[in-house]
Amino acid sequence: MKASDLFVRCLENEGVTHIFGIPGEENADTMISLMDSPIKFILCRHEQAAAFMADVYGRLTGKPGVCLATLGPGATNLVTGVADANMDRAPLVGIIGQADTQRLHKESHQAMDAIAMFSPITKWAQTIYHQNNIPEVVRKAFKVALAEKPGATIIELPEDLAEHETNKQPLTVGTTRRPAADHKAVAQAVDVIAAAKNPIILAGNGAVRKRASTQLRRLAHKAGIGVVNTFMGKGAVAMSDPHCLFTIGLQGRDHVNAALDEADVVISVGYDLVEYAPHFWNKHGGKKIVHIDFWPCEIDEDYLVTVDIAADIADALWQINEELNDRCGDKLPLWDINDRAALRQTILDDFAMEKDDDSFPMKPQKVLWDVREVMGAEDILLSDVGAHKMWISRYYQCEEPNTCLISNGFCTMGFALPGSIGAKIAFPDRNVLSISGDAGFLMNVQDLETAARYKLNIVAIVWCDTEYGLIKWKQQNSFDGRHSKLDFTNPDFEKLADAFGMWGKTLTAPDQLKPALEEAFRQEGPALIAIPIDYGENMKLTKRLGELAFTI
Repeated sequence: MKASDLFVRCLENEGVTHIFGIPGEENADTMISLMDSPIKFILCRHEQAAAFMADVYGRLTGKPGVCLATLGPGATNLVTGVADANMDRAPLVGIIGQADTQRLHKESHQAMDAIAMFSPITKWAQTIYHQNNIPEVVRKAFKVALAEKPGATIIELPEDLAEHETNKQPLTVGTTRRPAADHKAVAQAVDVIAAAKNPIILAGNGAVRKRASTQLRRLAHKAGIGVVNTFMGKGAVAMSDPHCLFTIGLQGRDHVNAALDEADVVISVGYDLVEYAPHFWNKHGGKKIVHIDFWPCEIDEDYLVTVDIAADIADALWQINEELNDRCGDKLPLWDINDRAALRQTILDDFAMEKDDDSFPMKPQKVLWDVREVMGAEDILLSDVGAHKMWISRYYQCEEPNTCLISNGFCTMGFALPGSIGAKIAFPDRNVLSISGDAGFLMNVQDLETAARYKLNIVAIVWCDTEYGLIKWKQQNSFDGRHSKLDFTNPDFEKLADAFGMWGKTLTAPDQLKPALEEAFRQEGPALIAIPIDYGENMKLTKRLGELAFTI
């Protein structure tokens, strides 16, 4: 068969159902081969957006999302989305075109060393040098992308190789079992936990993957330990569970920091240091840390672990649960979770302070209260990056894992809108909502047309303040209220929505939000809601909770 036909058959063999991207001349053979395949090609309006779609699709399905671009500028446009997937631990396979191999040795139109460019931001990046190598390269790209911790891989296919004939076939896709936790490390972990006076669990990005949250919830209930989650660990324990102590990550004083400050033992589960550096929650050291993750702990002077369990997280937690049963069965739970009730209630009361606020522009707290009331437990919210991300991270809590997606490893503006397309394709029966600032929204606004063309009912909320609000907030905190010029102008968002042939509304009163959201979710295609937002609340939150130093 033709090499491009084999390439597509290899993708089918890996279970690929969708590819997001923009083709070019150098992908022409692959695109024609896709026409005879059940794989659906989602034609996008920007390669970065295609990468974000694949990023979110991979996070939510647990199998690599796939994006495609041509050589040169097509490949460079993929970079930010690929880097985001890699640092946020989302399985992604990127496919890029390349010039004819007969001109790669010299200065040539659009030709560049794309593999060298992608190497620092992927787990593996490889050119296909011969058509007979296609099955091995594709199999490895998917296996490496999916292996813990997941991330991005790149396959580069030169245009002339795609035309060649080959008699090779796709390779068998096998299952790789992750290593079980070492029994000595598990016993040592239980020693530390059982001897603790005031333990706490810190749930990170890895805690919401591959059955880990189920075993984490068992541990919390079995031992009677409260759970704090990072921005990306939301839903590891349900917000309604008395063991849930909600979210850390504002990098300053907050109610939940009291629980971490008082803890003598921190059980970190799937915690990535890229999410929230340990010096923010372990400033004085002295805590015993039980590290449970797919990888050994990172070396950091503020994260010196007592027990380092590098294994499948779900298995490690299962073993710890069984060991607790064997050793302490008649004493379980070891702690009374009711001792955390006062702290939980303080935080819940804090969340509800502005729920009846009728001021306009709307306060961030009020917006998120109303959004949470409309969104179901399984519905998916995606946060872009900006001041709104801080509010979402603190105020929007979850019942289930992977129902609030925040880019907090690479922390990328422009992520949420295209990411919501990937989410809707992954879970077409769930409500999918993106919340962006007016700055981040316009970074990938072009792919509203993609959502409209495919009649995808994604809903985009835009918080409007006509400024780079998070940058302003940080500058105000660092320079006694001063900030550089950060304001800009916005389009008329209702007219913008109309131009894309979709439903849109700009709110003029706070009581319009809930009915607008409900109407937006009834549309056949995408919908847009613009909300004038009161970011005067940023500095009020800073003052109320103490000095906060935000990382953008």
